[in-house]
This record gives sequence, C-alpha cells and structure tokens, in this order.
Amino acid sequence: MQTNENTDTTESDSTKQVGRYAELQALVAAMAGDFEKFYKDGNKAAGTRVRNAMQELKTFAQTVRNEVSAIKNEGKDQA
Repeated sequence: MQTNENTDTTESDSTKQVGRYAELQALVAAMAGDFEKFYKDGNKAAGTRVRNAMQELKTFAQTVRNEVSAIKNEGKDQA
C-alpha cells in the first residue's frame, strides 16, 4: 500500500482536486477484496489488512482536511 507522505506543491488546484479524488477512489477500491474475504469468508488475515487500509484512509482523510482548510483560509486572507 502507498503512503500519503508525498504532496506535489507544483500542481494546480484543479489537478490536485482530481488527483486527490482519484487517490481516494484507488484506496477504497484496493480494500474491496479484503473486505469481502474478511466479512464473507471470515479470513482473519484479510481483517488485519482491512484495519491497516482503514488507518491509511484515516491518514489520507486528515491530509485532505488540512489541505481544504488551508485553501479555504487563503481566500479569507485575500479578502
């Protein structure tokens, strides 16, 4: 699984938006197989992978929240 440590500051806002959304979709899609294995088949190792993926999703969500707040607050400073 990927980490969310890399942020490219040279991207435009619209490119970053599309990239972040695509990254979110990829994270969720990558979990699908392990969710099914855990909930349908009772595979405990898949449950561990689900927990790890959810933690990664939580970290990603916090990063996006911070970016959104920073962008939102930039507009207040310029007004």
